[in-house]
Parts: sequence; C-alpha cells; structure tokens
Amino acid sequence: MADAILVVNAGSSSIKFALYDLAGAGQFTTIAHGQIEGIGTAPHLLVLGPAHEVRAERYWPVGESHTHEDLLDPLLTLIEKELAGEALRAVGHRVVHGGERHFGPALVDAALLEALAKLTPLAPLHQPHNLAAIRAIAALRPGLPQVACFDTAFHHGIAPVVSRLALPRSFAEEGVRRYGFHGLSYEFIARALAACAPTLARGKVIAAHLGNGASLCAMDAGQSVDTTMGFTALDGLVMGTRTGSIDPGAVLYLMQQHRLDAAAIEDLLYHRSGLLGVSGISADMRTLLASRDPRAREAVELFVFRAAREIGALSASLGGLDGVVFTAGIGEHAPDIRAAIAARLTWLGAILDRDENARPTTGPRRISAKDSRLALWVIPTDEEAMIAEHTRSLTAG
Repeated sequence: MADAILVVNAGSSSIKFALYDLAGAGQFTTIAHGQIEGIGTAPHLLVLGPAHEVRAERYWPVGESHTHEDLLDPLLTLIEKELAGEALRAVGHRVVHGGERHFGPALVDAALLEALAKLTPLAPLHQPHNLAAIRAIAALRPGLPQVACFDTAFHHGIAPVVSRLALPRSFAEEGVRRYGFHGLSYEFIARALAACAPTLARGKVIAAHLGNGASLCAMDAGQSVDTTMGFTALDGLVMGTRTGSIDPGAVLYLMQQHRLDAAAIEDLLYHRSGLLGVSGISADMRTLLASRDPRAREAVELFVFRAAREIGALSASLGGLDGVVFTAGIGEHAPDIRAAIAARLTWLGAILDRDENARPTTGPRRISAKDSRLALWVIPTDEEAMIAEHTRSLTAG
C-alpha cells in the first residue's frame, strides 16, 4: 500500500472515521470505515471494510470514563499495524465552525487550535468534540500532520445582506451573524453536479441536504448564495430533534411561563423538538413514514411543508431556479419525501418521473420528467471524501 489518509468526524457521543488509500494517479479508494459509538456510556469500536464486512470490533466496560485519547489510540494502532501498513500520511478532521477568518482547509498548529477554541461559544455542542479529537491525535502521534476542514467554509462568500442579523451592530462585531453549515456536503454536491450535469451546475440550483440534520443551500454556478442554517445549526428546516426556525418570542414564552433556563432551552430546541417533538414517536423518518399514527403524518407533513417553503424563499435569493438536488439520508433514500416536496414545487415547473424517483439510490441520477422545467436530481453526498481530498492537497509531497 502507498500512503493513506484517515478522516475523523468527532461528536459528543460518537467518532466516525474513514480510511482512504491514496494509491493511483489522483485517485483514492476506501480501505475501511466505521465509528466509535456510545462515548460516555459503553464505547464500542466497529471497523468495516470496503464491502461493509467487519474488520475489527472492540467494547469498553459500561460506566468507565474514557478520553478521546483512550478511544483513538486503539484505532490508530489498528490502522497502522493492520490496515495501512504504517503508511498513514495525515488525518483530516471535520470542524464545524471556522468563524469569519478560517474559510479554507488548514494544517493544524498550536495557533490554529487556539483560534478555533475561541469559536466554541458559536458551536458549543460541536466544536469542543472536534478539537478534542485533534488534540488527542496530536498527543498520540505528534509528528502526524492534521488538517482542519470547516463546515462553514463553503458559505464564506455569501453577501453581507445575507449574513447579517437584525441585531445591534456591536453583536455583529463579536461574530453574531449567519454562517451556514453542511458546507462540506454542499461542496461535494457542487463538484459532483458539475461532473454529471455541467449545464445545470452552471445555473441556479438548490441543494437539499435532508437528514437528521437538514438544510438547503442556494448555489449559483456552484457558489453558495444563501442557506437555511444561520448563526447555528439549529436554524432553518425541521430536523430530527431540532426545531429549525422558531419565533424568538416562543423561546421567551418558554423561559418566562415555564421557567426554563438556558440549559433547558438548549436541550428542548436541540434534542426534544423537530420530528421527534411533533410526532412524539421518533426522530427517524423511516419510522414515521411506516407509522399510521396521525401524529407521525403531521410531523412528516410539517417537514415537507417547511422544506418546500424554504425552497421558494431561496429561489428568490437566486432570482430564479433551474434545479433541485436531493442528498443525505432522507434526501437519498426516502422517495416519498422527495415526491411530496416535488408536488409542492409544481408552481416552479417541477414534474417528477415517478419510476426514476422510486429506484434505489446508488449514484447520481435525474428524477424529473423529460418535460419538467425544473430539473430534479438525487446525488449521494460524501463529506468524508471531500475532507480526504482537502487533506491530500495540503499534505502532498
């Protein structure tokens, strides 16, 4: 084997990873992928091969406290000794927030780590875990290059009128503005669309990243113009357990009438709302679609309504619309949701090809009818591959 790159996406309760072989002229293939889940309760390491076969597995005792170093050390050892033949070139990380100054992938050093740590108040649920993984690998393998790839970077060029919040200017000076997220996914989609539908890619397109976390991105010639997520990843569409956009007055009401403090509000808006909160059943779209409970139908209907409404709003930001691309877990694998959203877009000229829409998603394909004025596509996203590409570019040679 030649060189390999490890991609890490560290969260509060799990660490997802993918290992890529860089052999070949400008190409890379997946060697292994998996995750360490159950962090904080009963950690479980699962490593899968390219065909999703189990390559390695490890359990830690329930209730023991483990740091990122404790959990990443066996993964690195396994990769170096059994998977990558001690040829690990670098590690690429998904870092949720790059703030206003960090808008491209960057080699990690002490100064960058310090700067990113100062952004923690802007992404308190994500940034600390992203950085903890970077620090852990730096301690375990001091000489191994690491690259930070920012989820906010793709939206860095949006116009000031799009990023501005209607708050006193002093808050904007401390970074309170709209940033946008899911940028690594949208960057991948922009590149993939340029390869499979170059004419459409040069036009006005809305990418719909629909999963447990969900957002839309309005792209003009492959560049972000507007997006539904704003200051945090809580804004915009209805999500699995997140509210999406909500009247600030409702938050004030909850604080005043229900005596909810900041921690309780945070828990409510991030973890107990969205599809889960409306249905009272599940945050999983598959469960809701299979349910006959009217509350499940109401949750699905709200998800679809809000997605279609925001597509209309982003069409105004673009000054027109040529196509919509569905991606991520729901966008790629829930044809009923795609069909329901498309039905609400007939005023934009959307006509769905129901046979194409019903096919399982294995790669990019057009799902709109031949006479549809609005092009509808499904393109599987791959944020890890995007991170691997950035990491390779910064560590080449």
